[in-house]
Amino acid sequence: MRIGYSFWGFLEPGITDTPDGGRSHRRTLIDGLRALGHEIVFLQADRDRYEAGTDLTHTYTWDGGLPEIDALFLEWRWPIPGRNTTPCGTRGHTCDLHRQHQLLEHYTLRYGLPTIVWDKDLQLPAGHPLRHTPQVTVCEAALHPTDGATSLLFPVADAALDTADPDALARRARPLSLVYVGNQYDRDDIFDTYFATPASGRRDCLVAGKWADTRRWPHVRFIGRVPFAQVAQIHGDALATVLLLPDRYAAVGQMTQRLPEAVLAGCLPLTPAYIRSAPQFTPDRLHITSGADITAELAALRRIAGTPAHADLLAQCLAKLDIFRLSRQLDTLDRVLSRIGVRS
Repeated sequence: MRIGYSFWGFLEPGITDTPDGGRSHRRTLIDGLRALGHEIVFLQADRDRYEAGTDLTHTYTWDGGLPEIDALFLEWRWPIPGRNTTPCGTRGHTCDLHRQHQLLEHYTLRYGLPTIVWDKDLQLPAGHPLRHTPQVTVCEAALHPTDGATSLLFPVADAALDTADPDALARRARPLSLVYVGNQYDRDDIFDTYFATPASGRRDCLVAGKWADTRRWPHVRFIGRVPFAQVAQIHGDALATVLLLPDRYAAVGQMTQRLPEAVLAGCLPLTPAYIRSAPQFTPDRLHITSGADITAELAALRRIAGTPAHADLLAQCLAKLDIFRLSRQLDTLDRVLSRIGVRS
């Protein structure tokens, strides 16, 4: 099957100054689909080449026109004022939203092609007409998706899960006690509770990512955005992280890519217990309800660091990642494509 795939981001590390969490899992999914025999053509701009100077055209295909395809797959884009809502050619304009409109108008509405809308950021309004269009399936990266939507989690390569070694990860030196890698968006209140308080006065804690206003946390070490490859290094140097989810994610059990990124680097994920279905993501031992819990847990984890007990806890975390396994997500897509009229 020939799938037209629309995404606004990168397949490789790309540039540092961009909020593209999809780099952790996009290529995993694409290569998984290709391994099953599907042909993929990318329908947005080749940002790897034009912005990062990385030429992947020997491996992948981009097409800025309206090529013949069997199905359309959209990583959903939404209006961002001042960026993709401005006229084409305006300073700072990105054309991702205009291009998405064109693809939907041509393939989905005019020709009725089977279409998957992957609403990775939960930005598709509940009453949007696409939710009621017969040839469209909306997927969400949540354990409890919106009524009528399908759960499609951020995939982790089977090989990465099968070869992870908890004993080796436990033996690694971890000079940092607590880190958070991610952006500020909609996280101020939970950051206050679950990071800023336990990090008070500690130099072995840090935050990487875009935090536009940090004045209320002068005691926290912010290092700004880091190159994508450095994310694994930060997690690899840290004993633990804390999973900070916007409320709209927590309410439906949508875990970001930070969980597998951390666990595969041996960084233990402290998990606010209010997150829906938290036990499906991490072992109970790592569930916390306050900043004081984190302080106590960090002390307990430091005592077992490098021991068999540490390795066992990492093994439990790795086992929980099975729900993100690529082969599971590919099975989901196969069922979706069959249901909306495309046989793979």
